[in-house]
Amino acid sequence: MSLEAEFTQALEGTIEAAKARGYIPTHFIQMLSEHGGKETAKRLLAKPEPQTGLFELWRLDLLKESMEAVVLQEKFHPLFTEEELAEAHWRLEALDYFEKGN
Repeated sequence: MSLEAEFTQALEGTIEAAKARGYIPTHFIQMLSEHGGKETAKRLLAKPEPQTGLFELWRLDLLKESMEAVVLQEKFHPLFTEEELAEAHWRLEALDYFEKGN
């Protein structure tokens, strides 16, 4: 399996975790279906503000399952630029993700 396919599969896990808590990230599901994981993440990270889905995952205590957290997994770093990695890190840092020992 390619690294991009692994990444997409990891994001599908994000969707399943959200659904298990009663949240269906419809827009994210549609983007993932249309563009695959890497392109979806790049598009979302390029937007100036985090998506509402990230805040919903925060509310559900699922930040570790967020697209941003998956992007920051070391094995997926080659798929992204330093700027994209920094944006993902900043978004999670703003929600105190790293202070909780994640």
